[in-house]
Amino acid sequence: MEKIDLKKTLGPLYRPSTKEVAQVDVPAFNFLMIDGEGDPNTSRAYAEAVEALFSVSYAAKFMVKKGPLGFDYAVMPLEGLWWADDMSSFTDQDKSRWKWTLMILQPSFVEHSLLDDAVADVGRRKNIRALSKLRFEAFHEGLCAQVLHVGPFSEEGPTIQRVHAFIDARGRLSGKHHEIYLTDIRRADPKNWKTIIRQPMRSEPR
Repeated sequence: MEKIDLKKTLGPLYRPSTKEVAQVDVPAFNFLMIDGEGDPNTSRAYAEAVEALFSVSYAAKFMVKKGPLGFDYAVMPLEGLWWADDMSSFTDQDKSRWKWTLMILQPSFVEHSLLDDAVADVGRRKNIRALSKLRFEAFHEGLCAQVLHVGPFSEEGPTIQRVHAFIDARGRLSGKHHEIYLTDIRRADPKNWKTIIRQPMRSEPR
């Protein structure tokens, strides 16, 4: 059985360069999402959200594989939208005030009814409090700038500045800071962590 890998299919959107910031146009995709707030390093809500997202995503994967469709596909990586009511919280690194939406992209053939079944299946097998907070919806990001950061999250600052400088030269920032986590940080050395830094933008004539 051939395995579908959307990271490869979607090419530039999930396999960016580390060397140059690129402008991309991100179409609408369907995501399993959950909202929360607090320090991702210490927040119980964050850990529960990650568990819920991956548990349901993998349950859906196996349902598709064993069902009439018979597809096998790779579960997409965790993604996060980040913001704060007072954006100085980001500058000050006051992570307790950070807000986030965690999400995992779902293939187009994964429908709402199947995800409902996957949530029910996970609920029968596991006690995950965040299951009730999950939602499934389309997210259209549009025009963005992005680049691949390699290294720990604590060293993202210069990479984010590169993305913002790229946007400032062409327009202005728009929307929420977006990160896509390509590495299983439980197993990899932090110096090898790969994170896509993506920022929506609006192009303005100069």
